Amino acid sequence: MKRLILILTLFSLISSVSAQLTKVEGFIDSLTKENSFSGTILIEQKLKAVYRKSFGYADLPFKVLNTPDTRYKIASITKAFTAVMILQLYEQGKIDLEKPINTYLTNYKGMGGSSVTVKQLLNMTSGMRNMDDGLTLESALQQGMPQYQKPYTTDKLLAKFCSDTLVNQPGKTFDYNNADYIILGKIIETVSGKTYEQVLSEKIIEPLQLTNSGLLSQEKVIDRLANTYFQRDDSKVLTNDLPVYINNWYASGAMYSTVDDVLKFTNALFNGKLLKQETLNKMIVSGPGEYGYGVWVYKDYEINSKMFTIIKRPGSIMGAQAMLFHILEDNSTIIILSNTDKVGLDGFAAVIAQQIIK
Repeated sequence: MKRLILILTLFSLISSVSAQLTKVEGFIDSLTKENSFSGTILIEQKLKAVYRKSFGYADLPFKVLNTPDTRYKIASITKAFTAVMILQLYEQGKIDLEKPINTYLTNYKGMGGSSVTVKQLLNMTSGMRNMDDGLTLESALQQGMPQYQKPYTTDKLLAKFCSDTLVNQPGKTFDYNNADYIILGKIIETVSGKTYEQVLSEKIIEPLQLTNSGLLSQEKVIDRLANTYFQRDDSKVLTNDLPVYINNWYASGAMYSTVDDVLKFTNALFNGKLLKQETLNKMIVSGPGEYGYGVWVYKDYEINSKMFTIIKRPGSIMGAQAMLFHILEDNSTIIILSNTDKVGLDGFAAVIAQQIIK
């Protein structure tokens, strides 16, 4: 009798979980269809993938479908990788987070060289003038984007766009600035004696077997990489992204990956395979702007009347849209990678979270 009760209980539990997943799948299918979402969504709960599905086209003219193996530009999710590499060097005693830029980049000419610390670069409180200041869709369409539409070496990027004046006192004001992470990329290269791409490969990609991830450049042709399309106005009509040198995003946004590889990275980060727990705790402290080191950290985030800590890393470069959404206490992760900007991924991830957390 006890065995029968146990079997019936397990059957009831499995049926309940199955019904919940069917409901989640139906919800996502409805939402993606309604908003013409193009991309791939992966949901994991308790280290088990419970949903993986692709929508739309990786190439619109040729009607090449997106699949779970499609590689996407992951934009600023790259910053999370960069932060991890800096923290790995910190664990090795090669970087002091409280030391200023000039400690590692002795030829750095920027005003903040002797006052902006590595920590302030990590948490975006450098106080430096923003390299994208004044850049809007309208200005880009009319005048282009000088930061990204001319080929620059990383040294030229550093000198031209990441060595500006200070507009705020370092450490006081959060300002999301790609320049901070370009500087961090150069610090990684100087301290390691290797290129950013080499360190990325040796310290993260190879150990985690991220076989579908890497650094983009204008010179490379990447197999299975989705083309990206964005909306120029409110017409909802997609057009090709503006011509840019993806290299210029460098350590702040030049990576590509798949949903499964981003999930591998996430699991490795939160399960002690990339950083010690003490170091991870530093990374996910919610500072000014609710920003940690390379990720946003939302404490007391409410989902269905329960409170959680959310670690979020969105990314956006024209049509390239990406979202890493990790629910810390529930050990659940939502990865959304898209090749159009038709759906706002912040809201999309939030409503999916409401469906999976009960």
